[in-house]
Amino acid sequence: MSGDYCTDEGARRIKAKIEEYWRDRGYDVDVNLVGASFVAAMRSARTDVRSDMVNGLPRFRKAA
Repeated sequence: MSGDYCTDEGARRIKAKIEEYWRDRGYDVDVNLVGASFVAAMRSARTDVRSDMVNGLPRFRKAA
């Protein structure tokens, strides 16, 4: 499924999209992928996408 961002590959795709979006606007954003173990409610393992942003916005502008 192309829109499934809970898989490992999906998490890598969304990580790349976030980094590219903010890089194009002159910001450095640190995005990390954190593998989580099996989740019974989801009936699968998942990969979390975490960043250094605050309230969805970058903290630092890229050095000129």
